[in-house]
Amino acid sequence: VGFEWDCSAQPWERTYEELVCFVQEFGDARVPHKFPQNPPLGNWVALQRYNYKKLQIGEQSCMTEERINLLNQIDFEWDVATRNASKESDFYNGYG
Repeated sequence: VGFEWDCSAQPWERTYEELVCFVQEFGDARVPHKFPQNPPLGNWVALQRYNYKKLQIGEQSCMTEERINLLNQIDFEWDVATRNASKESDFYNGYG
């Protein structure tokens, strides 16, 4: 039994606009997974990364080139693990 994601555009676009507002307020698209002002937004951001990874390995995904382009326009970070490792490395290089 396969699970189907809801890939409809209207809810995606609405949540994307919420992310744009987040970027305007906080300066980046790094929404905490548990963001108290908008709890679903953190989950949605994680889902975009998940769908992007699925697309990259050739699996069925709701991610489209149009969505990738829109997210890239607001400097969306696709791989936060790499960003976190880089920040940790910078810390140790500066203070270690």
